Amino acid sequence: MLRKFSYSLLIVFSMCSCIAKDNNQSHNPLSVSFGDPFVIQASDGTYYMYGTTWGLNGFKAYSSSNLIDWKDEGLIYEGATAESWTVDYFWAPEVYERNGKYYLWFSANWKHNPTNEEENFRIGVAVADSPTGPFKDLYDRPVFDPGYPIIDANLYFDDENDKVFLYYSRCCYKHPVESEVATWAREKGWFDEIEESWVYGVELKPDYSDIIGEPVLLLRPPVTMDDEQAEWESRSVTSREVNRRWTEGSFIFKKNDVFYMMYSANFFGGQNYAVGYATSNNPLGPFEKAGNNPVLQKNIEQGGRVTGTGHNMVLTLPDGEMLCVYHGRTQETGEDRVVFIDRMWIDDNGLLVVDGPTTKE
Repeated sequence: MLRKFSYSLLIVFSMCSCIAKDNNQSHNPLSVSFGDPFVIQASDGTYYMYGTTWGLNGFKAYSSSNLIDWKDEGLIYEGATAESWTVDYFWAPEVYERNGKYYLWFSANWKHNPTNEEENFRIGVAVADSPTGPFKDLYDRPVFDPGYPIIDANLYFDDENDKVFLYYSRCCYKHPVESEVATWAREKGWFDEIEESWVYGVELKPDYSDIIGEPVLLLRPPVTMDDEQAEWESRSVTSREVNRRWTEGSFIFKKNDVFYMMYSANFFGGQNYAVGYATSNNPLGPFEKAGNNPVLQKNIEQGGRVTGTGHNMVLTLPDGEMLCVYHGRTQETGEDRVVFIDRMWIDDNGLLVVDGPTTKE
C-alpha cells in the first residue's frame, strides 16, 4: 500500500511506525494540552489533531507530519456567537472528510434552555473546505434533541449499505439509576443516589439534519456487583470520589467483520478514568463487554506516572498499524490533560490490546 505514496511520505510513515513499535523511543506525553483528542490524516499525508480546550468557546487544531512534532493551527471553529445555537462548554470534537468537505462534530451547551438546566449539552455539526477551517455551523440548531443532555459524538460510515450511524453518551446529569452499587453506596452513607451516563447509537439522515428512528441503548455501567466489569467501572464511586458512573467517549471501528466499541468509564477529571471495549456483529448491537477490560488505565501502582487515561480514538496508518490516541495526566502535568499515542492491535483471538500508557524515559 505504501508504494502509492511518495518517498517523502514513506519516510513520514516510517517515523510514525517508530511511535507504535518501539516503546523505548516513546514520545509520550506529546506537547499538546488537549482532552478528548481526535486525529485525522489529510490526502497530502498531514495529520491534524482536534480536542477539548478548557475555557475556549470553540476548537483549535494542531498539524504534524510525523505524529511527534505538532504545530498550533489556531482557532478553527468559533462558537457562542450571536448567530450560533451554542453558549459554552465546547467538548469532544471529531472531524471527518466526506466528498471533499470536512465535518466537525461536537457537543456544546444549547441556548434553548427554558427550564434553566445546569447541563444542556447537545450535539452539532459544522462544515469547512479545509481541515483547519474555518468551520461554520451546518444548521442553526443541534442535530437532534433527545430530551436529555448528550455529549461525545462519534460516527461510523457504512458505505457498503450507504448508512451513517451516530454514537453519543447520555450525561449523568439528572439520571439516577438503581443498581447494587447504588444500594451499597447508600447503605454506607456515602451517596443518596448514583447517576449514570449511557452510550446510545442511532442512524443519521444523509444530510446530517436529523436522526432516523429511535436511539438504541448500547452500553451502560454494570447493574450487579458480581459483574466482571463492576469493579473497574465503579471506581469513582467505590473510592468515594463522586456519585456518578460514566460510560462515555465511545469510538467504534470494524475489524475482521467485528464491530469494536471502545469506551471510557469513571470520572474524567480523576485518576481512575480508564478504557474498555465491547464487541458486536452489528453497528447497533447488542454489544458484549470484553473479559480483558480495562485495556488502558493508570499505571502508578506499577511504578509508572500516568493517571486519568481515557476518551480515546483509533488511528489506522496506511500500513495497517493501529494507534490508540488518548488523553491522560502525569505527575509533571498535574491537572492538565495531555495527549498520548500508543500502539494497539487485535490479537489472533480477537482480543483488543493497548500497549500503554507509555512515557519517554
